[in-house]
Amino acid sequence: MSGSSGVLDRQPDEILLGFATALRGAGVAVTQDRTRAYLDAVAIVGLGDPAATRTAGRATLCATREDVERHDRVFEEWFHRDTTTPTLRPRTVQPRPGVALLPDDQGEGAGAAEDDPVRAAASAAEVLRHRDVAGLDPTERALLAAMFAELRVRLPVRPTARRTPHRRGAVDASRTLRASLRRMGEPAQIHRRRRDVRPRRVVLLVDVSGSMSGYADALLRLAHRFATAGPQVEVFTVGTRLTRITRSLRLRDPDRAIAAAGDVVPDWSGGTRLGETLHAFLVRHGRRGMARGAVVVVFSDGWERGDPQLLGDQVAQLQRLAHRVVWVNPHRGKDGYQPVQQGVLAVLPHVDAFLAGHSLATFAELTEVLARA
Repeated sequence: MSGSSGVLDRQPDEILLGFATALRGAGVAVTQDRTRAYLDAVAIVGLGDPAATRTAGRATLCATREDVERHDRVFEEWFHRDTTTPTLRPRTVQPRPGVALLPDDQGEGAGAAEDDPVRAAASAAEVLRHRDVAGLDPTERALLAAMFAELRVRLPVRPTARRTPHRRGAVDASRTLRASLRRMGEPAQIHRRRRDVRPRRVVLLVDVSGSMSGYADALLRLAHRFATAGPQVEVFTVGTRLTRITRSLRLRDPDRAIAAAGDVVPDWSGGTRLGETLHAFLVRHGRRGMARGAVVVVFSDGWERGDPQLLGDQVAQLQRLAHRVVWVNPHRGKDGYQPVQQGVLAVLPHVDAFLAGHSLATFAELTEVLARA
């Protein structure tokens, strides 16, 4: 891009494609799928917002810290040569057939939505939040991956025996008396204290069997958000084997973290022996302290090739050790779902919550449930 006249004569999409090409020339592995995701992301936030455009590029085009540094360097050079860069009006993300961008708009409301691209783009993003992640195409998956950064994760807390000063709570008689003595017996401020709290351990068990393959990437991105929220989080994959992937998911970049996890998990898209793998977890980790007083979350559809009775017994033992056991089934929130799988029927009497887990919206609800656990 040379000079301001070149900027003004070019269409917004052409400007963005040129930036992606320049970024590839700077050494960033910009693929076609990432470029499409970048165009859609900027279409939603608008090219007129430099900060949002920069964030969209970082989320969709970059995979490493070095990529982010190169991105920011090229971004300054490409977009700031001329301050009159045209504004990209947000485009709507095209939904799959049968999915309306504005399902509640009718008559005059629908016409108003067509004339308001910002509203249409926001509605498209909201539709994507509620879509089943197993049915997304590559572009939609890339957009959803960028949206995971907005997911707020708060770890649950537990009370401790230690009491600390606080503006509310029980009267701290010792401190109040000492303060009064320092004033020669004159009335002093009444000091209070309450029990301190610490983060409670969270253990995530993610089913990576064949029946869960459509949800594996999204579930690992969710697990990555938890794993980077604090050292009290442990993550395992379950299928035919138990694999600890906590260290891999500690990497700050989600794409690198998921790739690292994939390198250590030997049973991707394999069979399902939840009873045996949960038994292995209890023997190796759970009974030794990891599950004691923890919030344990199992992500699985409940398809069990082994003995369902064994699965039910292991979940019952897990419930006795843990503070809470939450089972997340991607089919739970779908219309007409009935818990008829033998594995699900075996575990339902022993779980504290049975939740849906098929969309970003249900993941957000899960984070709130865990924060209050």
